[in-house]
Amino acid sequence: MKCIHCKGQIEGKKVRVVELGVDLGEFDAYVCQSCGEEYYAGDVVREIQRKEKEAGVWGLSSTTKIGESGNALMIRLTKRLAEFMKLKKGQEVQIEPQGPGQFLVKVVES
Repeated sequence: MKCIHCKGQIEGKKVRVVELGVDLGEFDAYVCQSCGEEYYAGDVVREIQRKEKEAGVWGLSSTTKIGESGNALMIRLTKRLAEFMKLKKGQEVQIEPQGPGQFLVKVVES
């Protein structure tokens, strides 16, 4: 079997899956030896999704619009994402640009 991205050789192996910092375990996968692309069988994908739901990380990504408050811009987070991140109103965070169109938000430890 060849990789659909780079045509490299693919071999079966166990792959550790970590989603949003949560270790979901090791799963059977096919991995390209050239580019590292991972492929999973349908039953394995369903098992990974079951584990994601069990761990509370399934479906946390969302789309939101940038709002305005006075002369500042603001971004709203879903309640579910805020709970997962253990964020509270008034909590201090640090925002670091990561390049055009991307930034990282870190909770400031008090």
